[in-house]
Formats: sequence, structure tokens, C-alpha cells
Amino acid sequence: MSDNPLAYEDAKSKGILWGFGSLLGVVLIVMMVLGEWWSREPEQFSVQDEAIERMNVTHTDQMPIGYVYANTLAHIADVILFKSGGYLSNDVAPPGLFCDNIQNFEYGALVMLRDGTTALRNHFARDQSQSAEDPDLAKAEPYFYYERNSWALPSTESEYVKGIEALHAYMVRLQNPSSTSKAAQFHSRADNLWQYTEVVIKRLGGLSTRLAASTDKFSGATHGDPSNPIDINMPTIGQTPWMEIDNVFYEARGSCWALLHILKAIKHDFSDILLDKRAMNTLDNMIQALENALSPTLSPVVLNGDGFGIFANYSLAMANYIARANAAALDLRDVMNRG
Repeated sequence: MSDNPLAYEDAKSKGILWGFGSLLGVVLIVMMVLGEWWSREPEQFSVQDEAIERMNVTHTDQMPIGYVYANTLAHIADVILFKSGGYLSNDVAPPGLFCDNIQNFEYGALVMLRDGTTALRNHFARDQSQSAEDPDLAKAEPYFYYERNSWALPSTESEYVKGIEALHAYMVRLQNPSSTSKAAQFHSRADNLWQYTEVVIKRLGGLSTRLAASTDKFSGATHGDPSNPIDINMPTIGQTPWMEIDNVFYEARGSCWALLHILKAIKHDFSDILLDKRAMNTLDNMIQALENALSPTLSPVVLNGDGFGIFANYSLAMANYIARANAAALDLRDVMNRG
């Protein structure tokens, strides 16, 4: 050992710095691995198989109408909360804090879950406009509208779990009403489906427009007509900022993921009216377009090339699939609105 105390102190300091740097490097690697794992989009699931497992039967023919739809909403919420990494939109610490892509995916899925639950409460579970609303659905819907990024008490997760439990209570009454509880209702009518489709059309149209705004050639949905005093103050849609392109893209992915499963549940529970109206093929076109929109991405980043350039434009490709789904939704609405 050197007799020079300065050299000894210098070596000691370097050892401490090296140890601290090594620890920091290990922590960063672990966070990167966890962040990558937590950012994976949830897999698609079979709405019929999940309903069969929940009800503990052997075939969907043994289920009451509406059970698959309600169970699909509950399972979508369950997947959002308990996927790998859990619910990340309210994380305040890394690595979840920096996983903004999956957070936007969660938000897109949540919007569709809210719309589906609202449709169940206000339309599908009500016989006429003067009928009383279902008590369990009246509890479930507000829970899903709780703020999505609350980490304090009550947390977002705890409120959404209460919404899932209320949906399960509705499903129990739908399956086996007791003498002490009112039987749950589900009305698979054309007018009910038409009202929900109106909401879906607006959601898909908005997503398609925002995705198309990723390119500098996007002229906006409306810039207002200066010669028209009514149009002059109309809002404009400019080009999406470069740092927000992936946010819109993954929000659209989440919306498509949730809506795909809701439409598959509708295909099951509204099969009679869809066949009677000869609209089953139209709904299948919507489902196919959404499945195409969820095709795996081959790039680790959201590419934003020109339409006919060397690199792809993921946002425009997604906008195309969503626009096709929206066109089919318009046809479905018209068919359901006919007498």
C-alpha cells in the first residue's frame, strides 16, 4: 500500500464513485427492462370464452342475452388494471412515469369502456324512455368516469374495481335473479344499437382526423370561412406536434382494442337483430378493419414518413383502417335506423 495519504484517499474516492456508478447502471437497466415489459399492449381475448369461464357453463347458448356484453366491459376494465405492470396512468415514479405510450393506450381503451357502459345503462338495459334504470349500472358507470390519474385516496384503481364489481352484480341478476332482487334486463333492439353506433361514429371520426393531422400536408378539418361570420370562429385542427404523434397513435390503438371486443360482444348479443336487418356483414367489416388497425408494429418508434416516401407513416395507416371502420359504422347506423 502506498504511504501517500492523498493517493489512498483518491483511490478510495474512485472506488466509491465506481460502486455508485455500477449501482446506478444496474438500476437504469432494470428500469428499462421493466418499462419495455410494462409497455406491451395487452393481447386480444375471446369474449365468448371469457363469458363462459365467468358463468361456469359449457356453451354461450346457456347464457342470457346481454351477459357476454356486460362481461366484456368488466373484462376490458380488468385487463386495463391488471395487465403487466398494472395501471400506469397514475404512476408518479419511474419506470411507469415514463411509459407514456401504454398510458395513452389505457386512455383510449378507457374512453370506449365508458361509452360502452353508458350505452348499457341508458339504452341496452332500459325497456322504454320512462323505465327505471338498473341500480347496479347506475353505480357502475360513475366509477369508470372517475379521474384517470389519481394516485391518492381514493385511487383510480380502487374506483374502477368498484365499477367492475357493480357490473358483476348486474350480471348475477341477469343470470339468476332472486326473489329479493329485481331481475336485470337487456334489450337487444335496433334502436338501442343505433344510438350506440352514433357515439362510435363520432369517436372514430375524431380519431381518424387527429391521426391524419400527423402530416404537414394535413389542411385541417375546418379552417372557417372568413366571408361567413358563423364559420370565422370555427376551431381549426393544425398539424400534430412531433412529440405528440406517438400519443395520438397509441390512444387510437387503445380505442381500437377496446372497441373491437365490444363489437364482438354486440355480434353475439345482437345476433338476432343483425341477421334480421342483414347487417351482420357490415359489423364484420368493422371488426376486420379494427383487427387490421391492431397489427403488430415493426418499428420501435412510430414512423412518420410521407405517404409515398421511403418510410411508412403509421398514423396515416391507422387513420385509413379507422376510416374504413367508421364507414361501416355509418352503414350500420343507417340499417338500424330503418323500419
